[in-house]
Amino acid sequence: MPDQAISKNQPESSRQPLPGDNELSSYHYQQAVPSPQYRTSSAYRAEQVAKALGWFSIGLGIARLLAPRRMARIAGVAERPGLLRAVGVRDIASGVGIVSQYRPTGWLWSRVAGDALDLALLGAAARSSSNNRRRIAWTTAALAGVAVLDLLSSVDSSKRDRIVKGTDTLAVKVTKSIRVDRSPEECYRFWRDFESFPRFMSHLESVQVTGDRTTHWKAKGPVGMNVEWDAELNADQPGEYLAWRSVTGSEVDNSGVVRFEATPDGQGTMVHVEMHYSPPAGVAGAVLAKLFGEEPSQQVEDDLQRFKSLLEAGETAAAAGKPL
Repeated sequence: MPDQAISKNQPESSRQPLPGDNELSSYHYQQAVPSPQYRTSSAYRAEQVAKALGWFSIGLGIARLLAPRRMARIAGVAERPGLLRAVGVRDIASGVGIVSQYRPTGWLWSRVAGDALDLALLGAAARSSSNNRRRIAWTTAALAGVAVLDLLSSVDSSKRDRIVKGTDTLAVKVTKSIRVDRSPEECYRFWRDFESFPRFMSHLESVQVTGDRTTHWKAKGPVGMNVEWDAELNADQPGEYLAWRSVTGSEVDNSGVVRFEATPDGQGTMVHVEMHYSPPAGVAGAVLAKLFGEEPSQQVEDDLQRFKSLLEAGETAAAAGKPL
């Protein structure tokens, strides 16, 4: 990708400014215009599906709460009344939240989390029982069908929320730093090679350069989802910093800056990363991500550790076939 950085020898007034902490902290995603598709019959149908899932959750929860042994026999699992009653209370709470809220996105995602846990419990039951596997298989198939509906409804509700709100009120801020025993210029050159990011960012599947300053990203989202978005480089000073921001209307709203600062001993670089990130499912998506070990702060910390290992070992240069 052509280097669009402004030379250090140019007048200070003509150089790109570094987005500072105040700018990043006060950044608000651009207001989106509500799409007509969310004001038509499709929106009404989506809301009705969500309400139906809410009432289903309440009904299932009541059955589990009042007749746990019978429900266990129907599902083909071991009779554990206490566990089924607890699951029933969870289902009732999710259902009440869905049918009572105008925008029940969080409650819909709580059902997705509940479905994942239920499927895990059924899997454990199938492994430990040889007599009821057929019944467990039918129960698992039925639950998987409901789980798909829950997931689709949750994604649709999240999308409508983002279109209507258009703000960063659900954003997560991540700030991390690490020392790398390489020069700021070497660290910068590696970070500037965006297509190599999946080598050290485990949640990324691919990054494609689409223009002088634009890229297309594909990543793993919560609960096995895949998410894609386009980003643009809005500040680039070789050996010092890079800053980026997702384009308007992206599936994942995010922005950030990475700074490369020489250590006092002159033997390495402090790499400082600050990101603002809105989970694909809002607050509920962030909770689900933590539940399934995909919490953004931990991801960034792990990614930086891999970045450090690759760069210090020189593996990146060998793999890319070009010098750092």
